[in-house]
Amino acid sequence: MRYTTWSKFIPGLADQVNLQALLDQLSDFLLQSGFNGMPAWWGEPGDEGDARNLADLQDAILRALMESGQLTPEMLRFLRNGTTGNEERDAEVQREIAELLDRIVERLVDEGYLKLSDASGRSVPPDQLPGGEERAAARMVHCDLREKGADFLGYRTLRDLLGAIGKSAVGAHETPHLATSVESDAASKPWEFGDVMNLDVPATLLSAIGKHGLGVPIPLEYGDLQVTQSEYRSSAATVLMLDCSHSMILYGEDRFTPAKKVALALSHLIRTHFPGDTVKVVLFHDGAEEVPVAALANVQVGPWHTNTAGGLRLARRILAGRKSANRQIIMLTDGKPSALTLPDGQVYLNPMGLDPRILRETFAEVAACRRSNIMINTFMLARERQLVDFVMQVSRICRGKAWFASPMTLGEAILMDFLKGKTRRVA
Repeated sequence: MRYTTWSKFIPGLADQVNLQALLDQLSDFLLQSGFNGMPAWWGEPGDEGDARNLADLQDAILRALMESGQLTPEMLRFLRNGTTGNEERDAEVQREIAELLDRIVERLVDEGYLKLSDASGRSVPPDQLPGGEERAAARMVHCDLREKGADFLGYRTLRDLLGAIGKSAVGAHETPHLATSVESDAASKPWEFGDVMNLDVPATLLSAIGKHGLGVPIPLEYGDLQVTQSEYRSSAATVLMLDCSHSMILYGEDRFTPAKKVALALSHLIRTHFPGDTVKVVLFHDGAEEVPVAALANVQVGPWHTNTAGGLRLARRILAGRKSANRQIIMLTDGKPSALTLPDGQVYLNPMGLDPRILRETFAEVAACRRSNIMINTFMLARERQLVDFVMQVSRICRGKAWFASPMTLGEAILMDFLKGKTRRVA
């Protein structure tokens, strides 16, 4: 006879770590956009100076564990003082810390939050990761967020932002119109051909009794049918335009990482709460390009300039293929338009002031969006007078809205605007 022996599972320190809470602590590291170091595009071609590697990831995990108090007192004493007071024990504690970090990284990879790759871009299996104190080898392994990890960080950012402004989960966009549906929000109305047969039985019987009197059976006619009404909900097609020019990380402030976090939160909100909606992401710099939402978490700043006209042109082309009646562009930027793609494909650059030629083409694209019934809402991360005038002119042409926010208030401004869906003046 075959026997199975069961024993109690005793988790190690690495198994007790909550990966989702840890990812939340690592969000600044995983979503950083080059503010803390020289971005790769500032160096020579192929330079990976700002690429996240395994050694940096382990350092970030270690800091997160220390801040959250998840290390043993002996480990903390060793990390703070460089020794536990016992030379033999020092080597053992150092080995335990290295094994703890290796195990946590393996769990993050196994559960689909992160992916690791070598210099050639090939995936590195968890069982082949350089372990222990092999720092040089660990720096050759690059780490990136997978779609599951990016989606989770978008959810956490969305939850924090909505919690801060006192909002709960929303199922669809509200409009001033009424329609027949399952959820009753207003008075009944006579049934019309094409309405959902969500019959209001008491109102229907009262209508029949009022016409024919009280009796059995009660004769019903089409004119007696009453159906309940609910708020009419609309769908929307959204293109999120994200400025990734170098000014987003200059002047002593990282504006790009908060903008990227808000973009992740907004894309998560649209995909999970508004299933009839679509969201696309366009980056604009010297040129403009569409990137998948799943790749948004790994986007960094660069190249240098701001081709607003090119971004609007690409966004308009994307929205032209959408059948939704509600189409909008949400543009996050902090700089003036300083680049323009010419008809022959060359890029005209002028970072000195507001170039009339660039402005003329940018306003032409804004006007084209208005003719296509595309709303442009601009979220500005700068307060210079010339730039404010430029954004206000964009809003006047397309009859959109302009918000002037800081990186700290950007998320609240965008999500409140998106959820309310109505125009209002802000002093």
